[in-house]
Amino acid sequence: MTHTVLHIDASARLEGSVSRNKSAEIVNSLSADKVIRRDLTGGLPFLDETWVNSTFMAPDDRDAAHAAALELSDKLVAEVQEADTIVIGTAMYNFAIPAVLKAWIDQIARAGVTFAYTENGPKGLLEGKRAIITIATGGTPLGSDFDFASSYLRFVLGFVGITDVTILDGAGNEVIAQAA
Repeated sequence: MTHTVLHIDASARLEGSVSRNKSAEIVNSLSADKVIRRDLTGGLPFLDETWVNSTFMAPDDRDAAHAAALELSDKLVAEVQEADTIVIGTAMYNFAIPAVLKAWIDQIARAGVTFAYTENGPKGLLEGKRAIITIATGGTPLGSDFDFASSYLRFVLGFVGITDVTILDGAGNEVIAQAA
């Protein structure tokens, strides 16, 4: 059985980035058969009206503009679907995740694709995957009242079905989820 890792880096810092270094260490320790690399430094498009409308259309009803609006999203979703483990290295900016990581989440959180609405509420469709996230904070304690990054990432990944989530600080210490 092969093991595929999706390695995502979201820190704007390329050199000397704590989260990039730690996420690379984590990926190397996993001995994956395949690593899909996704560096978000170059940015991702924010959702717009065409994108949103396209997600509510049946694929056969989409014209060229609708299909083009979802092209990158489809590719990002395929990467997550293929991966057994997702490793995310990110910085914390202004107490939360970088906008580019939020843009990635917006691109992959798609009704009917990565989650479904059911009579019992939303259900994640990306079950059976593991996520390991390392967050460099520059001094904000993870799990504190000012940490809006780790709880959001744990929640949104769970929303799409990824509930095996480990969050590490820049030193590699695991952050235990706060009780709600």
